[in-house]
Amino acid sequence: MSVNSPSLDSALSLPGGSKNGEARATALAASTLADLHPTRVISYRSQGNLLIVGPRSAVLGAAKGLSDRIHCILLVTDTSLDERDAVPRAGNRTVLAGAPESISGHLGRFSVLVKGPDRPIGLHELTASPRPYVDLVLDLSEPPAIASERKPPGYFAPGRDQAVLAQALAAIPELGGELEKPEYVLYDPEICAHGRSGIQGCTRCLDSCPSDAIRSVGDWVEVDPYLCQGVGSCATACPTGAMRYAYPRLEDLLERLRILMRVYREAGGESPSLLFHDGGEARARLERIVERIPDSVIPLEVEEIGNLGMDVWLAALAYGAGRVVLLGAPTVDRSAVAEIGRQVSYARTLLEGMGYPGGALSYVEQAGDEPLVDILAATEDCIRLEPASFAAMDEKRTVIHLALDHLHREAPKPRPLAILPDGAPFGEVWLNAERCTLCMACVSQCPGKALQAGDESPQLRFIEDNCVQCGLCARSCPENAIGPSPRYLFDGVQRRRVRVLKEEEPFLCIRCGKPFATQSVIQRILGQLQGHPGVGPEEMRRLRMCEDCRVKAMFETERPESAAASQEAP
Repeated sequence: MSVNSPSLDSALSLPGGSKNGEARATALAASTLADLHPTRVISYRSQGNLLIVGPRSAVLGAAKGLSDRIHCILLVTDTSLDERDAVPRAGNRTVLAGAPESISGHLGRFSVLVKGPDRPIGLHELTASPRPYVDLVLDLSEPPAIASERKPPGYFAPGRDQAVLAQALAAIPELGGELEKPEYVLYDPEICAHGRSGIQGCTRCLDSCPSDAIRSVGDWVEVDPYLCQGVGSCATACPTGAMRYAYPRLEDLLERLRILMRVYREAGGESPSLLFHDGGEARARLERIVERIPDSVIPLEVEEIGNLGMDVWLAALAYGAGRVVLLGAPTVDRSAVAEIGRQVSYARTLLEGMGYPGGALSYVEQAGDEPLVDILAATEDCIRLEPASFAAMDEKRTVIHLALDHLHREAPKPRPLAILPDGAPFGEVWLNAERCTLCMACVSQCPGKALQAGDESPQLRFIEDNCVQCGLCARSCPENAIGPSPRYLFDGVQRRRVRVLKEEEPFLCIRCGKPFATQSVIQRILGQLQGHPGVGPEEMRRLRMCEDCRVKAMFETERPESAAASQEAP
């Protein structure tokens, strides 16, 4: 585990010779010259101590496959504590019997609790170890103690797959000492839409993370950099850009794409298709068909296919790619695949709303090589337009807007708006004006300032460009009068325009004449309290007063003699 430079070039030995092939080679070479901003390094420290947990036969069999130099704690789950002496001991081994209550942590710092008769017992208590952690875990239990889709670094759960077990046994001896990886994700709580005042809003990052590296902490979330493995689906799912992929940064990735497309055109290349893939199984598939990859197809290797989202795909099309193909693999995390599918559906709806073929963007996950060759050779969904020249930047929503603005200007059959699937990060809000009392609860919760109050009069204003469809407005409204409605308004001027959703005449204090509430709020309160046995005429009268006058009126009622004397004073 070490810091590798993220690639946005091709690791394949691509054929050349044709005009497009030569242009591809030139463009790929030029794009690698763009600088990449470094990111913080996350360090793990491991002494190589290993816990093997599971049934007796599986645990002992795995231990035999490891060198005696590796210190192992064998936790046998199908032998009682009274029978632990019957478990064979050998070499640098500590043998215990019991079942794990919980295992948590990461490489170099796994905390293990074992079920006890009265309470969970720390593994270090049973082994009399001064160190409360183990460095590595080989979990042969079914199901494993850690249920996350992508297991923490240093944790192996091969199940019954002997090939995966063999890979784990080969990797374990190498995981000692100090190991490093990049900090993949950066988080900006200031623009996060997770919650406000204890009301939960967006949970897209938590739902899409296969590593369980993100947790809710009140109105914000927290990313554990030691559990994060750079899948990137959190950044892809985030509607605001609060969660950003850090290595490479969006700005760096887009700059390489911009250079790539420009140099390809200048070198005489035509109808380019970008093929994004990772360096694992997807690259292996491409290596098998490399001689049959069309010269107009530019394979680009990225660390994780899940860390690319609408910002990258749409910008690539705007910069001049005829189409974008995302090559998945059966080993890609299912949560990441699900998020890719959602994002592709949003982007394709946007493209179709402008008259482009939705097939200009596709996610491919097929087992056979021949279907993949056919997909790469197809050109009917390629789009052709004058390339955009907007600068690369590290702001997700701005990039998407710039890309869509350019695509819309060049579009063959543009419509004014596109209705998007539920969950899309763009849209307006619906408002039931009869229910709305202009209490402004929604305004106080809106993270993007899409909902705003009037300056001097009771108004509810809305700026569609700022709305991320988090649903906080709906959850905070006491009258159930508002909610998100996903769509994309292509006209940027209209999208940024301030719209008045509702306004009322203010209610004026009956004593001093100062505006202090809306007509509907006061009338609703009066209607609810009308005839209430504990609310008399004087209380009803004070409800029509501002806060200052209400206090004065209460004081006068409680001390009428003092109030009368005060009024008679010269």
